[in-house]
Amino acid sequence: MKISTLYRKRLIPAECILLKDDVIVMQNDEVIVTTWKTLHHKAEFSHGCSCYFLKEGIKVSKMYRPDNTLLHWYCDIVDFSYDESDESLTVTDLLADVIISPEGRMKVVDLDELAEALEKGLITKEQMSSCLRSLNHLLTLVYRDKFDRLQSCLDGLGL
Repeated sequence: MKISTLYRKRLIPAECILLKDDVIVMQNDEVIVTTWKTLHHKAEFSHGCSCYFLKEGIKVSKMYRPDNTLLHWYCDIVDFSYDESDESLTVTDLLADVIISPEGRMKVVDLDELAEALEKGLITKEQMSSCLRSLNHLLTLVYRDKFDRLQSCLDGLGL
């Protein structure tokens, strides 16, 4: 699978955005690595890099402050949809997120939005099951001190 174009699809609020300025640094059948700048100005972070784990339903991002220091790792639970005709990948944010500070503190966020999406029919039963399985897999890696397996994809490229 060759990816030329990335889209980010959100359920809440409903939107699909072409990530026209993201730079694909590396891709293979298991991961896509990108670098990016924020779409809208944010005081706490300005740029970062992401690794999309295609078989695991996880996107791991390093978010950097404007002074280039690491703010945190941000892990999105996602779903992927590939369109071979235009080599595009749509990454749907399934709402559940895990934030990990440089010191190792972890916070799970947006589960209320996940419940709202289910109640409003914005997410399918299959997407909900996939989301919960991917979230469980990610949390298991963190709890077993194996998050470095996901970090190494970005760290190994010097990002």
